[in-house]
Amino acid sequence: MVDDAIDDVDRAILYALQEDARNASSGDIAERTGTSDSTVRKRIQRLESDGVIKGYSADVDYRKSGYPLRMLLYCTASIPERGDLLPEILAIDGVISVQELVTGEQNLLVTAVGESDDDITPVAQELLDMGLTVADEVLVRSHETTPFGGLDADIDS
Repeated sequence: MVDDAIDDVDRAILYALQEDARNASSGDIAERTGTSDSTVRKRIQRLESDGVIKGYSADVDYRKSGYPLRMLLYCTASIPERGDLLPEILAIDGVISVQELVTGEQNLLVTAVGESDDDITPVAQELLDMGLTVADEVLVRSHETTPFGGLDADIDS
């Protein structure tokens, strides 16, 4: 954070929100952290305004929602422009994420979803049209996430 260092209470709040932001009430988090409900609300507001919490989103199972293909496209862009390309890549229909890689020849990892190969092929073509090299394409069977354990602070209540 800009002005304030993240402490164990902040880490515990972040961990609780990663576990289940939709159902984690400030009262529940306050109980876990040994603080008050108002302290948790103020901390969350500060974490949001400082950009530590960038937003809240649904964890969508694309397979169950009709998009069974998840493709990772490893791309190479010129180093000076790779960061500037992120918004343009995210605007491509079917792209759900893009990561800027700082080691290795491939320096962008684009994730796209679709119903069939006919949905994924245009994504690769648009990347090529942007001047990127698509070095590798990997079909993903499953994708699971978990809250980052480093934020699971041990709070003494």
